[in-house]
Amino acid sequence: MIPLSHNSVSVHLGGVPCDPLHPIAFDPTLNKPCSSTSLFWNCKRRRKRKNSIIMASNLRTNNFLRHVESMKLLPSGAGHISHLNAVILGESLATEEDDFVLPSEDFAGQANVQSPEQYLKMYKRSIEDPAGFWSEIASEFYWKQRWGDKVCDENFDVRKGNIKIEWFKGGITNICYNCLDRNVEAGLGDKVAVYWEGNEPGLDGTLTYTQLLQQVCQLANYLKDIGVKKGDAVIIYLPMLMELPIAMLACARIGAVHSVVFAGFSAEALSQRIIDCKPKVVITCNAVKRGSKPIYLKDIVDAAINDSSQNGVSIDKCLVYENPLAMKRVDTKWKEGRDIWWQDVIHQYPTTCPVEWVDAEDPLFLLYTSGSTGKPKGVLHTTGGYMVYTATTFKYAFDYKPHDIYWCTADCGWITGHSYVTYGPMLNGASVIVYEGAPNYPDAGRCWDIVDKYKVTIFYTAPTLVRSLMRDGDTFVTRYSRKSLRVLGSVGEPINPSAWRWFYNVVGDSRCPISDTWWQTETGGFMITPLPGAWPQKPGSATLPFFGVQPVIVDEKGVEIEGECNGYLCVKKSWPGAFRTLYGDHERYETTYFKPFSGYYFSGDGCSRDKDGYHWLTGRVDDVINVSGHRIGTAEVESALVSHPQCAEAAVVGVEHEVKGQGIYAFVTVVDGVPYSEELRKDLVLTVRKQIGAFAAPDKIHWAPGLPKTRSGKIMRRILRKIASRQLDELGDTSTLSDPNVVNQLIELADS
Repeated sequence: MIPLSHNSVSVHLGGVPCDPLHPIAFDPTLNKPCSSTSLFWNCKRRRKRKNSIIMASNLRTNNFLRHVESMKLLPSGAGHISHLNAVILGESLATEEDDFVLPSEDFAGQANVQSPEQYLKMYKRSIEDPAGFWSEIASEFYWKQRWGDKVCDENFDVRKGNIKIEWFKGGITNICYNCLDRNVEAGLGDKVAVYWEGNEPGLDGTLTYTQLLQQVCQLANYLKDIGVKKGDAVIIYLPMLMELPIAMLACARIGAVHSVVFAGFSAEALSQRIIDCKPKVVITCNAVKRGSKPIYLKDIVDAAINDSSQNGVSIDKCLVYENPLAMKRVDTKWKEGRDIWWQDVIHQYPTTCPVEWVDAEDPLFLLYTSGSTGKPKGVLHTTGGYMVYTATTFKYAFDYKPHDIYWCTADCGWITGHSYVTYGPMLNGASVIVYEGAPNYPDAGRCWDIVDKYKVTIFYTAPTLVRSLMRDGDTFVTRYSRKSLRVLGSVGEPINPSAWRWFYNVVGDSRCPISDTWWQTETGGFMITPLPGAWPQKPGSATLPFFGVQPVIVDEKGVEIEGECNGYLCVKKSWPGAFRTLYGDHERYETTYFKPFSGYYFSGDGCSRDKDGYHWLTGRVDDVINVSGHRIGTAEVESALVSHPQCAEAAVVGVEHEVKGQGIYAFVTVVDGVPYSEELRKDLVLTVRKQIGAFAAPDKIHWAPGLPKTRSGKIMRRILRKIASRQLDELGDTSTLSDPNVVNQLIELADS
């Protein structure tokens, strides 16, 4: 690897030159040398908030550092930028006129990564010496046996043979031991591992690390007793009770492969997963209340097991947790000999259980994600690399400190709940909130009630929830203190700049950085994310790659595009958290992810990179609409629509158009109290024309009282496409929607 070259580097702050990689500058107002970081903050304090900052640069770097080739103590473009507006964290509100939100000197001074220079040094090493970089981090965990000489063994190019990714192979460890035993042995046994908040206000519970370890061991002993062995699959279909992470960790302790299925999927969807992985046992709950609505999970499981048995896969054991607040035991349908009550058996087992030591490349879990063919894809993650990567991304992307109280609103049925509710936080010895209910129950202030109750410091959620809470108004937020909040986070889809600013200004009181993360089920952990305190943020941008990640943007021929551009987001070279295969279908794994652009992992997402090297996700490539030859990301149009003050939420899909090929069809939810009108319709279209261009103007605005969403908040665009194209007999399964009645409302308003 050619060494990094920093020739001809200069940055100008109001005419004062400084070298960002050797940050000593001269402050003419103080008549003495100072760090260029201090110079910036001193200059900012002596100027008004909207003062222009003039910068210029010429930095030559290695190809793999393209994303930071123009990055300094302040990001600059590929030349002179005039009238750059910025605000400093904690000093003022971010407005649409502000290009950057800069970390305050106080925040950066205490951050895990405190400057662009520190990031650049760590990132450079992670790319030039990945074996040394990741081995050093991995050594912080417990290994029964250290890995061999080859830390990473990979082939990313289908032209050179089968795709293969291996990290720390030969290393023997156990992720449950590292999450629990290691923390107890380090003196954290009495620290709260899980704060559980029930659906109903006032219903709560806690587990310390010692108590959690004991309950995990009891369940692990039961699973062993009924014949579950290393490598066997276990389906977990539970709501957000403490028993969900307990079940995951119990499987990991004995080397079983857990497959958590979101407790909102239909019987048919659950049956598909049972048939595919053939589990030894299904773990579920008789029922759960989400908001005021009961969901009868055991009935769904019964139907799924009946369906799978008709397809040749029978289930001999079904462990059922009794949730008496949602459903009485006597009302639960029961099959003697197969069904067992959790409360009747688990407490009888010992509170210690020997660890099953596994190879770093032994499977940890299966997680099914949607596929374009309709058949779910069983994403397989292994143990060692995933453990190291999730722990490291959690620590740095959230700037985690031992005193933090952390809440991720995701369900463990999704990858976010695996990596950033269970494994990532507990590997760091964190205290985690697990919330059973809906974020707007009994009202839209519930999130902030929970934040105040537990003094949450890190809050990680989805843009869909942010926009939903925006729609309900600021009062539900501002009536709570939220003073404990320190870092905010966003996950699941690109967050539009207006929602980002509301999240920052209202929820975070303009003092909390936002970790706007891009990653996927397949990546295991964050890939592109801000590091709070390390560099300025741009509202709506995921910013820069995490350590060890080499993102590239390619054109339709797979040619890498340099500089400011947009195209297909790919990754070259592996990272420890990468998934290893699709369960039982390695050919599909290669075809879906590695054949579209040989030599790269293809994310399936579109992305643009701006002049500062910052990344902007434009949505799934299959969510790209081709209008008269213009490729338009749905997220871009949605962001423009939501920037209108009377638009609360929007979802855009493509429909056939006899002239343009595809037309843009927008479902729009207006702010409460705003009437539908032709004037508003025209104004929304005009907003898109102004922000993007006439070619992106929606052909149809469809008024939407609500959007069809899963209980996790994901918008079901498949249903919207069918409504837009009037294929109403092909709507498919709507059982996972939080409110199926929304579909009927949309159909009724189709021609309004």
